[in-house]
Amino acid sequence: MYLNAAETVALATGLKNETVEEKVSVAVFPLLLSVQDTAEILKNTEWRVGAQNVSWTPQGAYTGAVSALMFKDIGCEYALVGHSERRHIFGESDTAVRKKIEACLDAGLTPVLCVGETKEEKDEGKREYRLKKQLYTALDGLTLNGRIPLIAYEPVWAIGTGTPCLPADADDVQGWIKKEAQQYLGTEPVVLYGGSVTPENVLSYLTLPTCDGVLVGGASTKQDSFLALIRAAASI
Repeated sequence: MYLNAAETVALATGLKNETVEEKVSVAVFPLLLSVQDTAEILKNTEWRVGAQNVSWTPQGAYTGAVSALMFKDIGCEYALVGHSERRHIFGESDTAVRKKIEACLDAGLTPVLCVGETKEEKDEGKREYRLKKQLYTALDGLTLNGRIPLIAYEPVWAIGTGTPCLPADADDVQGWIKKEAQQYLGTEPVVLYGGSVTPENVLSYLTLPTCDGVLVGGASTKQDSFLALIRAAASI
């Protein structure tokens, strides 16, 4: 919630004619008020569009909610599910996250499942316990409908703090996540790192053997820094 509707449209318009190299896949997750406009602006380009959040029901009397099916209808291909801010600020449970993943897969969206531990859980040695619970509830017995969820490791203590996870630490955790999630999915998942990613540190994550991409917050809201991140990814 950094950019208003007009600013979001302006950013999408600025990105529209920027070339994305074939080996790099990019999706943007705009403000709810601008999702449809952004999808229309970026239609028939290399840029993909996703929702920041979805409801777990396709339609009905759910005031204020927007379903995965509705986002699919306006051109979205992805949706964030279980972002740390949704979990820890808005109180979304692991069970609610599971229902949203199912809704995305039923609607034809690829969910980006966000998992991560708090500073307290990390300091108390409960990181693996927290991640295992999140992954098991989200993925065990899931009907995939031909789509494999992406998984974003975003340690809560690194989100918007300017204190990113050390690359070696991220490498260890992401390797563990790949093995754990593979038990439920039957295939090795795409794993992204998220948490204070900048143009200056992005290569320290993207060059890790366990890291398939990044989930970017504040640096994606400015065209210069966003494009710098993408160019860095293309340089590998």
